[in-house]
Amino acid sequence: MIRSKRSLGLAAALVITTIYLPELAHAYVGPGAGFAFLGSGFVFILTILLGFATIAFWPLQWAWRLLRGKGIPKNARTRRVVIMGLDGLEPKLTERYMSEGAMPNLQRLAEQGTFSRLGTTLPALSPVAWSTFQTGVNPGAHNIFDFLTRDKRYCLPLLSSTEIDPPRTFGFGRWRIKLGGSRMRIMRKSKPFWHILGEHGIFSTVLRVPISFPAEPFDGNILSAMCTPDLRGTQGSFTFFTTKDHAKALDGGEFQRVRIECGVISAELIGPPHPKDAKRPALRVPFTVQPSVERGEAELSISGVTYTLKLNQFSDWIEVKFRFGWRGVVSGICRFCLRELSPDFSLYVSPINVNPEKPALPISHPITFATWLAKRHGLFGTLGLMEDTWGRNELALDDRRFLDQTYLTHSERERMFFEALDKTREGLCACVFDASDRIQHMFWRYIDPQHKSPCEDISEFADVIPDMYRRMDDLVGRAMQKIGPKDALIVLSDHGFASFRRGINLNSWLYQNGYLALKDGAQFGTDYFKDVDWSRTRAFAVGLSGFYLNRRGREHQGILSEEEFVALKIELAQKLEALRDPLDGEVVIRKVYDTTRAYRGVYTEDAPDMIVGYAPGYRVSWESVTGGLEQEVFSDNIKAWSGDHHVDPKAVPGVLFSNLKLRGENPHIIDMAPTVLDLFAVAAPKYMEGRVVL
Repeated sequence: MIRSKRSLGLAAALVITTIYLPELAHAYVGPGAGFAFLGSGFVFILTILLGFATIAFWPLQWAWRLLRGKGIPKNARTRRVVIMGLDGLEPKLTERYMSEGAMPNLQRLAEQGTFSRLGTTLPALSPVAWSTFQTGVNPGAHNIFDFLTRDKRYCLPLLSSTEIDPPRTFGFGRWRIKLGGSRMRIMRKSKPFWHILGEHGIFSTVLRVPISFPAEPFDGNILSAMCTPDLRGTQGSFTFFTTKDHAKALDGGEFQRVRIECGVISAELIGPPHPKDAKRPALRVPFTVQPSVERGEAELSISGVTYTLKLNQFSDWIEVKFRFGWRGVVSGICRFCLRELSPDFSLYVSPINVNPEKPALPISHPITFATWLAKRHGLFGTLGLMEDTWGRNELALDDRRFLDQTYLTHSERERMFFEALDKTREGLCACVFDASDRIQHMFWRYIDPQHKSPCEDISEFADVIPDMYRRMDDLVGRAMQKIGPKDALIVLSDHGFASFRRGINLNSWLYQNGYLALKDGAQFGTDYFKDVDWSRTRAFAVGLSGFYLNRRGREHQGILSEEEFVALKIELAQKLEALRDPLDGEVVIRKVYDTTRAYRGVYTEDAPDMIVGYAPGYRVSWESVTGGLEQEVFSDNIKAWSGDHHVDPKAVPGVLFSNLKLRGENPHIIDMAPTVLDLFAVAAPKYMEGRVVL
């Protein structure tokens, strides 16, 4: 099925046609994101029929490709390229564990071919780096500079990767007529190299490479990754049901207070906004839980099915059906974890993922690819950031549960990857594995004795990161067994890692130094620039990497002239690079980069004006990311999220391994796209900036 190519292209056309037939159901995700989806029965039947069609018409497809003169050229250096992305693998730790004999497979790969540090992007963030990996261009040419960007009218944070237009409607009185569906656009510009391969008749299977939502059509299969939303339209919102009193607000989730009545807990799981009327309450699914303290379990009844939940064990994926109207159903999936039974009851529910069997969002291309994977391997998570780091930060999960969740996700990814490896006999097979990144984010405090984040059990978790490196090595070793003499294997990470001990609130620093102004009587602690006086504000920070200047003619309430704009960039860079930690006098910012010099391309004007290259150990504070101000500029990071890479990119390069020899020095992630094209004897487009390094 993975090689279904043009038959699956026909599937996409049939699905699109069906969407515009009389409606069976609609769903709504995010602000204005109305969309229709198909039931799994139709999609599954269609998938089976297309499988037979692929077999029946394969000789005609082969003959057609031959006549068109497309396919892998005879002078290609390889018939198949396999790319394994190990997100965040840190070169210093990799080198250390290799020298200790803990990573024999990567050591063998290095001896046979190549091992090198791999330059990363400015900033060293996954959406930026993987976008450069795909396109072979710098951020100024692909338009992804951070997880967040800012709205020029209100200066509010926006997700940088996707733009959604609401559906067009016509109304009179209380009646509304939908004139068309919503539009979703990926904001990463330029062209991924697998699109170019497809144009030359070279097939690709691409699994979970950021940034790839919504899935774009091309001659191949793709399953989306980072920034794919949950069914509520967020980047992952967990729910924590408990009998305890919890008044505090949560980041990344919510508490719901429940009561036990006659031995049963009744509650509702909140789902997507109502698809017909956004002003109506969100769709909900009622459920009941009957705890049994004696057996250490509980009976969960939801969507007409009963499941047994074991204490502190994740359930399998459970389908939840949000019903509306006469026949409307929106299907999602989530995992439940019974956290406490006595004396208090607590239940964790993961973010509600788009159901891959009945995808309500364009999470794959062709649209049937996700359904086919689910039928082959069972339900799997589709959220962009599957591992619930915020659930752990907010103590809805502990270290053990977070680790369990991470490796459940990793196991799903492995199954997909190895089947793709078996089915994709020629062309490109690429997959990114996230466990290496998420585990280092959350467990770095166990290998950094200077960190102030609390550790739960050092004896249990001190070896989590070394063990993860051994697991990644084993994964590569199993893949190497399937690599033939004419295959090219590339193993890489998008960046490295460092400790995150201290946070710096850039907005507080800008306020204290007179660059950001607050309204009279404003109080600290408000988020999203609520109390900022834009008529007196010259600079503000949004996102993880940098800050913007309030430029006249660009920002809606801009005040800086062109001369003031240029002079202020120089002034801010000098002052921030001179900033010292009041605790010990340490340098906290290595370099402040002017993006007009660091980037090239038509989208440079949309980048932050300045990118901050922090020293290892430091990072922008949590509150500053979304426009919040604190009384103090510096704060200790005491969250479980204790490792990071949002520092000067020169301090956190990635790694590059290959069974082919390296050509030249100092390879960079921007080199990967033209290198893969060269392996297939496909000329890289002139706009690509990288060079061939293998």
